[in-house]
Amino acid sequence: MNPIAVPGNPLILSVLALLALIAVVTLIWHVRQRGRKTEVWENRIEERDERLKLALWASGEQFWDYDLATQEVHHTRVSTSSLDQPEVTVERYGVHDLTIHPDDLDQVQDAFRQHLRGTTPIFSSEHRTRRAEGHRWCWVRARGKVVERGADGRASRVAGTVRNVTDSRSAEHERRIASEVLRSMDEAVAVFDRDFHFISVNPAFTRITGHDPGDVLERSTSVLDSSRHDIEFHRRLRHDLLRDGRWSGELWMRRRDGDEFLCLLRVSSVGERDGRRSHYIAVLNDITEKKRAEQELRYLANYDPLTGLPNRTLLLERIAAAIVRARASNTRIGVLFVDLDRFKDINDSLGHGVGDRILRAVATRLHAFAGPQQTAARLSGDEFVLVLENIASVEEATTASQRLIAAFESPVTFGEGQEVIISPSIGISVYPDDAQIASELIRQADTAMYRAKAVGRRTSMRYEAAMDLDVQRRATLSAALRTVLDRNELSLAYQPRLSLVSNQIAGVEALLRWHSPEHGQIHPAQFIPLAEETGMILEIGEWALTEACRALANWREAGLTDLPIAVNVSSLQLLRGEFPQVVERVLAKTGIPANRLELELTESVLMDNPAEASISLQQFRRIGVNLAIDDFGTGYSSLAYLKRLPITMLKIDKEFIDDLAENTDDAAITTTIIAMGHSLGLTVVAEGVETSTQAQWLRDHRCDEIQGYWLAEPMPAAEVTRFIQDRSWAGAPAF
Repeated sequence: MNPIAVPGNPLILSVLALLALIAVVTLIWHVRQRGRKTEVWENRIEERDERLKLALWASGEQFWDYDLATQEVHHTRVSTSSLDQPEVTVERYGVHDLTIHPDDLDQVQDAFRQHLRGTTPIFSSEHRTRRAEGHRWCWVRARGKVVERGADGRASRVAGTVRNVTDSRSAEHERRIASEVLRSMDEAVAVFDRDFHFISVNPAFTRITGHDPGDVLERSTSVLDSSRHDIEFHRRLRHDLLRDGRWSGELWMRRRDGDEFLCLLRVSSVGERDGRRSHYIAVLNDITEKKRAEQELRYLANYDPLTGLPNRTLLLERIAAAIVRARASNTRIGVLFVDLDRFKDINDSLGHGVGDRILRAVATRLHAFAGPQQTAARLSGDEFVLVLENIASVEEATTASQRLIAAFESPVTFGEGQEVIISPSIGISVYPDDAQIASELIRQADTAMYRAKAVGRRTSMRYEAAMDLDVQRRATLSAALRTVLDRNELSLAYQPRLSLVSNQIAGVEALLRWHSPEHGQIHPAQFIPLAEETGMILEIGEWALTEACRALANWREAGLTDLPIAVNVSSLQLLRGEFPQVVERVLAKTGIPANRLELELTESVLMDNPAEASISLQQFRRIGVNLAIDDFGTGYSSLAYLKRLPITMLKIDKEFIDDLAENTDDAAITTTIIAMGHSLGLTVVAEGVETSTQAQWLRDHRCDEIQGYWLAEPMPAAEVTRFIQDRSWAGAPAF
């Protein structure tokens, strides 16, 4: 019998037990191995999850998973509240719970469809969204891709990321705005580093400096340095900028073509988070033209553009400064107010262009007379002022004025070889004797100058306090003159004219008189210039013309039908275009024939505006009125000019009649005027005849008529008829 096959054999049982043990051990080992592998895989999965969390947390991205079949979205995001333990939040919601801004919905849907169809490799969209529970709109950038497809190949699942880009879009928007602002700025803007190398420039920089960006980027800012500033200036500017972080001021720079320009530069630093200055922003404006315009305005504000001399503004400043110096040195200042005699007549006769050249020549002469240490200024027109500093006495100012008058004895040259002789009238005031302030010194010198003109021109007068009384009286009379017609204070006196041929009265001249209850009898030489200045002469002149024609109408009724009457006309009346119509209206109103009226005009009136005067005279002649030149010989009339005027009479000025018998020059001039008048077919009248000797001399030299106190003084209208009809004047010495 075989023992191995025997049941219950101990050997067999032992083997079976060993095999079972081995099987158990193997099973346990396999179980443990599987557990270890599971643990490793779990650790790896956990590690990958952590890495995913960190990646999502670090990137700011959020993960989404969209199931097209269920229309559900799984939204995974990581909290950024903790760096050590990021928290993952997973949300699940229906796709319709995600609200997309209505303005962006179409483009999001279109992009999604394009990807599902395979037209685009990925889905990408930037749009506004918010959850259904409601928050403010925010911008997001979504990206995704199909990750699963069904058996039919159609997409069933799309996954991707989404990121909130609201802040970055705002920053980008602001960056674009800033970039556009820089491009559109008129100011040049440049960015450079601590080594003063350009990093960027805007278009205005190119326009102003001529440098394209490629010309200057990474190059030193010294490419703009101007030679007008030395090296030390630029070194100090850079040092101050590095020290203070900012610099501003005006400096010259050089353009690409070498042209230099003045600019206003403002530089400020841009700091890093650690406080270090890494870059600098420079803003510069080209102010060359602005500065030039400012200088021109400053020049025009202080200098006369015609002559280049200081004007009134700068003159006042210089006198004020001179007063300070004179007070400190205990010296005097002389202010000479210079006015050119009869310059208006010369200016009008030669033309304003020539007049300007003469003024420039006069200014050159005055500047040379004053010298570099004194001031010569032009106030206006032909008025100039000299300021003489460091004078010891009043007499020194007077002596200087006399030397200045002598300096004008030589002709003033203008143009090419053209010359003219001009004399000045000078008024003098002295600091501190006459006034303490600049404006008062000028005013007083001006007052003295008018007195110099009044006493005969081509002389100088020192200011006196009594002159102010004349000025005050002038102002008082000017005010009273405005009511003179309303108060019926004016009257006319009439002075007869005698014909030396027929020994008969040839006419009468109406002379204006003013008797004021407050100021008494006022001479015409005082109030007529005031009436012309204020414009009252227009009303007064029409009143005088009307009164004279009324008087003539009365004389004609008394039988003096052949008697003419003469009325004086001012320049203002003549130059007003309506005066011929005034004359016609008065003649029609009073019934006086036009040929019985004579209008008398002085030479200066005719020469003020010869062209306009000639037009008016032609109108008067068409009316039939006779015209006479009064005070002939004192102006600048030429024979050629007289030939063109439709005048009928010359009246020789009294100045030539006074010394007729003793002064050979006056006699020669009077003889010449008589001969010239007769050659032109004019009646010649001598004014101011006061002696029989004068009357006889004039008769012997064939003067036509005389007028003056030897014949009769001016008289009221009521006495004229009696004077002529009684022939009381016939008792005068016979010729």
